[in-house]
Amino acid sequence: MLPGFLAALVVLLLVGLGVWQLHRLRWKLGILAQIHAAEMRPGIPLSDHPGPFTPGPFTKVVVTGRLRTDLAALYGDDVETTPQGLAQGGQLIVPLERTEGPPVLVDLGWVPMSDRVPATLTTGTTSVSGYVRSPDHPWLFSAPDDVPDRQFYTLDPARIGAALGLKQVAPFTLIALGRQELGVYPMPAERLPEPPNNHFQYALTWFGLALVVVVQFGFWARHRLRE
Repeated sequence: MLPGFLAALVVLLLVGLGVWQLHRLRWKLGILAQIHAAEMRPGIPLSDHPGPFTPGPFTKVVVTGRLRTDLAALYGDDVETTPQGLAQGGQLIVPLERTEGPPVLVDLGWVPMSDRVPATLTTGTTSVSGYVRSPDHPWLFSAPDDVPDRQFYTLDPARIGAALGLKQVAPFTLIALGRQELGVYPMPAERLPEPPNNHFQYALTWFGLALVVVVQFGFWARHRLRE
């Protein structure tokens, strides 16, 4: 009696976890649909919100202003494939001065160390479309920033802005969206970030474990009946 009760309890628990993952799958598909819809829509102009407006997640925005290429910096240290082979580089961070509101730090995309500020980069008034990334903060094992060389390893707009001599910056970083072309820099992000969606696999795992318990209990029960 007790083994059967315990087996039934475990099966119910496993099936419940599988059903919960299916609900999570439905919720995650809704989020992904929001992201895909946002990618298809034009960006929301930040100039419409000159106050302390911070766009929410999965929101595409447009910022218009003047890129301060004289204050360009690098974030991170990555290796990418270039026409000349593998090259070391990072994300090009450039402040964009607006007529309304504080400057916005813009991540224009990956550039090689050999071409940190491409000559083709716009220096006049321009509009940048992208999405907002919340600030990171250094922790115990974070690499120290190299302020004299303008090389940063923590994407904290307040710290980077202060290091670049800016009195105030927006409390977020704008990650530029665009089309990548091999050998053309910067190489922007091509899509809005998407959260991982493994809930269907998780559900199959829980349902599979429940089936294993049922089969194993069946073998055990048959063996006991033969005795």
